[in-house]
Parts: sequence; structure tokens; C-alpha cells
Amino acid sequence: MSGHSKWAKLKHTKGASDAKKSKMFSRLANMITIATKQGGSGDPKLNFSLRDAINKAKAENLPQDNIERAIKRGLGAGDGPLPERILFEAYGPAGTAFLIACVTDNKNRALSEIRSVLNKTGGRLGEIGSVQWLFKEQGKIAIPNATWSAHPELELALIEAGAESIQQDREEMVIETAKQNLEAARQACEQAGIDPRSEFEYVAGASIAIHDQEIKQRIEALMDGLSDLDEVDEVYTNADF
Repeated sequence: MSGHSKWAKLKHTKGASDAKKSKMFSRLANMITIATKQGGSGDPKLNFSLRDAINKAKAENLPQDNIERAIKRGLGAGDGPLPERILFEAYGPAGTAFLIACVTDNKNRALSEIRSVLNKTGGRLGEIGSVQWLFKEQGKIAIPNATWSAHPELELALIEAGAESIQQDREEMVIETAKQNLEAARQACEQAGIDPRSEFEYVAGASIAIHDQEIKQRIEALMDGLSDLDEVDEVYTNADF
């Protein structure tokens, strides 16, 4: 993992076993339910968060029946507790900070699993608000380079919509916006005939450079342990290594 990217976060590669796949499907369905509930609509044309959640689910081959059930659940159908997205705060080796985003219908279970990983890898949970203030929530839009090249007019439209940064990555253009401008920037893309990948992410205001190899390994072990937890969706850190 490179800590040099402003958008650095842990990308999870789940195992291919049936058990892992089942849990991954459950997490993806929960994300659709949350997006439906928060957006107040089960129509992906009117709820871009839902559209993004569905696109992510389809990329992992979540069956259409599962998607439809998850939407209905978000609209109030079904029994049992509704899933929620919870942000846990933690400290790692050398005073590094971590935000751990979970998608779960059992907060206590998720908390117990995260605490276990932290205890084994030299980290500890933080109090509410102890870490989050070190990060800023921003919007991110990603557009494949080929699509971007075919729409030269899009850059100006995005700037007018409030884009703060437009950077080229290896495979895609990454557009950063203030949280409140993400929807306007996405609409600019849609008016150009593009359905981009968009999301909110946390960006560290300042990073902590890690040069000691042993500490790097401990941080990597912590992040690997978190990535193995089925309900962990994303991990953000201010560690730069």
C-alpha cells in the first residue's frame, strides 16, 4: 500500500471460498439497503448512492434477486434489524490514526472483532471524536481514462460544479470535491452521458511518515487483519509509508 496517495485506503480482496462469498454478498446487500434508506428512494435513477451500491454489487456478481430484496428491505419491508454504516476510530503503531468503516447489523459484534485485531497488532480503539477530526470527508469521482479523453468538455463542467482537484491515475481520472459538491459534480458527468463511480472518502489532513521497517510491518499486519473482517468496508489512515 502506498501512503503517498491522498486517497490512500485499504482495498479489500475477499477470499473466493463459498463462505467468504456468502458474507461478501451479505455486506453488498446491506450497502444497498443502507443507500436505499438514506436516499429515501428505491429508484437508482433518483438515488445516486443506491446506483453506486448496485454497480459495486453487480461487479461482484450479486444476483439480481438479492439486489431487489435489499432495496425492499431499505424501503421498510422485512423483519430484523436494519444494517448501518458505522465508523470506528483507532490508533495504530507510532501514533498513527485509523478510521474503520463497517457495514453491519450488529454493532457489538463488529466492535468485538475490530478490538481483537487491534489488540493483536499493537493498536487500540479511540474515543468517539478522538481520531475523526484528523480527517476531512470529501467526495471522489473516478472516470476511466478512455472515457475522459472522449469528453474534453467535461473538465470545465466539473470545475464549474465545484471540483477541487482533477488528477490522472494509471487507469482513471480522479476528481475530488467538497462533500457538498459531489452530487453537482456527478450531475455534470451524467449530463455528458457518463455514469461515473462516486463515493465519499476520508482524507487525512496531515500524514505521519513511517520509515522504520518494523513499524511498517506492524501497520501492514494491522491493516491486513482488518481487511479479513467481513463487515469491514474501508479503512482510512494517516500513515504514509
